[in-house]
Amino acid sequence: MSMRAIWKGAVTFGLVNVPVKVYAATEDHDLALHQVHDEDGGRIRYQRRCEICGKVVDYAHIDKAYDDGERTVVLTGDDLASLPEEKSREIDVVEFVPSDQIDPIMLDRSYFLEPDSSSAKSYVLLRRTLEQTDRTAIVHFALRQKTRLGALRVHGDVLMLQSLLWSDEVREATFPALDERVRITAKELEMSSALVDSFASDFSPEDFTDDYQEQLRTLIEAKLEQGEALDTEATFGEQPEKESGGEVIDLMEALRRSVERNAAKKTSTKKSPAKKPAAKKSPTTKTPAAKKPAAKKEPAAAKKRRA
Repeated sequence: MSMRAIWKGAVTFGLVNVPVKVYAATEDHDLALHQVHDEDGGRIRYQRRCEICGKVVDYAHIDKAYDDGERTVVLTGDDLASLPEEKSREIDVVEFVPSDQIDPIMLDRSYFLEPDSSSAKSYVLLRRTLEQTDRTAIVHFALRQKTRLGALRVHGDVLMLQSLLWSDEVREATFPALDERVRITAKELEMSSALVDSFASDFSPEDFTDDYQEQLRTLIEAKLEQGEALDTEATFGEQPEKESGGEVIDLMEALRRSVERNAAKKTSTKKSPAKKPAAKKSPTTKTPAAKKPAAKKEPAAAKKRRA
């Protein structure tokens, strides 16, 4: 499915202007489910009903309001559109910062930026500048009735805009349990590091799948074929019970067993493909048999002796 631009504007830094189109960079792969009445399967629908007149109201006749507890202020669509920031079509670069200074917890939504001019020179210039300096542009922009802070960085060959949370939108984590003094021995830290090493790998997103969505699709397809007579165990197989997640009494023992179990898994996966080359060696075992024709030369040698 082709992407559709959700916004048009320009990235501005100094006197440089980069016209761009903005596209949502992500999409939801979840199956769309709706609510039904369990007795008859009837669709459950929600209506926008006015609590004063009792009528169902269309979106075109819905405004927004703020209630401070005593008074209510109604804000119409024209009121919101009149705000200066809402009229802005600029992604204004505020500063360029080292990329590692942006805490991932601040990242919100991601957007792709496409050049929106006959020449992509200014777009490519900005992209290469960010690549060479290893910096991220902090930008300020307005989108969908919100003023947003964003991080403009390079993703492959395109510029990516990631909206950032405001500093007061990130909660401070204060847990009393972390105030207690905890003694970690050198042996425990060594064993824990060994466990990390046993799981060490390079991250490949395509290696992971959404198990719940796959099982949900399987369930839906099975119900389409079998109806309500579906046997869940026959569809998914008998699932072994997972180990209890109770409190671990001996931390060192748990770490040791975890390392050994993970090492055993890696060993088994390495051994299984190794069996295939062994099968290929079977032709080489026949090579000694190829020497048998040399034994047939003995009668010829005997003929020479008789001669």
